[in-house]
Amino acid sequence: MNPNPKANRPSNTAFKQQRLKAWQPILTPKGVLPAYFAVGSIFIPIGVWLYLAAQRINEVVFDYTSCATNGSFNYPITNWSYSSSSKNCTIDFNIDLDMAGPVYLYYRLTNFYQNHRRYVKSFDSKQLANSGGLSPSSSCDPMSKPTQLTNASASYPWVSGQIDSSAIIYPCGLIANSYFTDVISDIVPASPSTGAASPISFSSKGIAWPADAAKYIKSTLPSLVTGNLTLTVFPPPQWVKAFPGSDFSRGYTADNFPDISTMERLHVWMRPAGLPNFRKTWGSRSDSVPAGSYRITITQNFDVSSFGGTKAIAISTMSSIGGKNPFLGVAYMTIGVVCWLLGILFLLKQMIKPRKVGVSWNHSITT
Repeated sequence: MNPNPKANRPSNTAFKQQRLKAWQPILTPKGVLPAYFAVGSIFIPIGVWLYLAAQRINEVVFDYTSCATNGSFNYPITNWSYSSSSKNCTIDFNIDLDMAGPVYLYYRLTNFYQNHRRYVKSFDSKQLANSGGLSPSSSCDPMSKPTQLTNASASYPWVSGQIDSSAIIYPCGLIANSYFTDVISDIVPASPSTGAASPISFSSKGIAWPADAAKYIKSTLPSLVTGNLTLTVFPPPQWVKAFPGSDFSRGYTADNFPDISTMERLHVWMRPAGLPNFRKTWGSRSDSVPAGSYRITITQNFDVSSFGGTKAIAISTMSSIGGKNPFLGVAYMTIGVVCWLLGILFLLKQMIKPRKVGVSWNHSITT
């Protein structure tokens, strides 16, 4: 038994005994009504400015999911054709208004859940930063080693025998494996008399966030491998099937080993989107794009039918608030209007039947 039962009692101070002075605001019409009108007066002009800024953005969007099946198309597409041998979809489309630079080219996917917990975690930051060596992280499982694949021989047809258990995948993980592999060409005038006089190119330089680009360093794995590089370090299975600008159908060699520090489109893809419908930057240009009829060729390697998604191209200008998104302006205006309506309602209530401050609703007023 404790001989001193009060030994653990807090000291007799205002803080420890909860005797500090406190202030509790009393919400009165005199203070609440001006607050409602002030918030409304601030939010409505901000919302109008945001909405008008979004409307000034010039944007052209067209879906090309059904190009391979020669399905129907909508404006601004005027015509399209598909070559099954080259998987090229050639699209003629219109840009109705001049686009002042900078102009951005995006690809848009729908129903692709990059925000799935297992997908988001499936990469090795040390491997991407060239500090992981020949031992990828288990966070990449089941895409860290070829031996983890259910049908490795089909994924890597150049391997005749059994794949060594020490072989790795670079870059490992589900995010890298699902990289968007469609190839989007420059846009060219569909007719010599309209649009720009020469092809309009979009550069991948500078499209990734600087903080993201700093995470990717050129790998020294080819110099670490003592044996056959092709049988020790493997590309992700989807990269073997198709990869923009490179051919990994026979595996990695010293000549074609990817330098991920320069692959900014990969950097953009490796930042998972928060929603299943998203767009990612393919390229940008600082010069303007004149109105006219144009043609673009897309090599279709990225299959969206497996997850019931769609693919689209977006060409857009930019404003001080970013891309075209009228929702933010509408949200601000809605909050501002609601505050004004509530303020007017409470003001009418106070004028018609005022309430005396300090009197509870469930007590009668005594004089």
